[in-house]
Amino acid sequence: MTSHGSQLVFELQDNGEMFRLFGSYDENLALLEDALDVKIVARGKDLTVSGGSVELRTAKAVIEHLLHQARSGQKVTAHDVRYAVRAAKEGNTLQDLGGSILVNARGRAIGPRTDGQKEYIKAIRENPLVFCIGPAGTGKTYLAVAMAVAAFKKKEADRIILTRPAVEAGERLGFLPGDIQEKVNPYLRPLYDALFDVIGIETFQKYMEKGMIEVAPLAYMRGRTLESAYVILDEAQNTTPEQMKMFLTRMGLNSKAVVTGDITQIDLPKGTYSGLDQVRVILRDIPGIAFVYLSDRDVVRHELVSRIIRAYDKFDEMAWKEGKSRQ
Repeated sequence: MTSHGSQLVFELQDNGEMFRLFGSYDENLALLEDALDVKIVARGKDLTVSGGSVELRTAKAVIEHLLHQARSGQKVTAHDVRYAVRAAKEGNTLQDLGGSILVNARGRAIGPRTDGQKEYIKAIRENPLVFCIGPAGTGKTYLAVAMAVAAFKKKEADRIILTRPAVEAGERLGFLPGDIQEKVNPYLRPLYDALFDVIGIETFQKYMEKGMIEVAPLAYMRGRTLESAYVILDEAQNTTPEQMKMFLTRMGLNSKAVVTGDITQIDLPKGTYSGLDQVRVILRDIPGIAFVYLSDRDVVRHELVSRIIRAYDKFDEMAWKEGKSRQ
């Protein structure tokens, strides 16, 4: 990168880097121009940014950060652009989010895209048991699956087990048609989708047939000891305290467990306490156990998802204050 008065010039390495940075139809460049109040011109391998001195300082931090991401093999998304711009404007240092965890079945690098996700990955690498709590769209389950597959490929685990409570939204399996597998599959579908994206359907089926990957309802974990396994419990807010204790005491030698959930989306019957909510108090000071909290800032879905989450949080806060004032 070189500076010429009111201009910055970034030299790009190749067309692949340009594609990962610019986005489809150069949408990222348009976002950067609008958000940073600068003019960006791409000519050959040079990316020239023009603007005021203050705007250029912010643009330098943002584009260098996004370039590093593109050079690590990750495609820069509109979310990445908005996240970097917001952090830079708030005066936060744009940290290196770390390299990719692995490359998925479609050749796309998977890695953390926010500081919160970076903390999550670090916690998984350093602790045998990690709880990740946050709203929908923050990558809790997807990143856990990617870390599990990476560990499996490095022979750090002999098998991967993914589980979640099979009863949600007031439905009961006995009232659903089909055999037990047909009954539970709709509840487990998000776990299948994450695995399909990370390793591909054919590889998934091969590993399933060999017993190297298991996707099952939480009830199937009772009475088992899970040794040399990478275990993921998803939607843990819908466990009872008894189910949570049962799951956590299944861990065997050389195993790692990641528990994910959103305590604002509890579907348990009224009056039933969430095992995930309770465990935050019981296990918070135990060495080897980490709690990571993600927020709307870590949402990597459509920008509207972050706005929706913030709106609901604001509504819940107002309702709580109103309830307190009536007491």
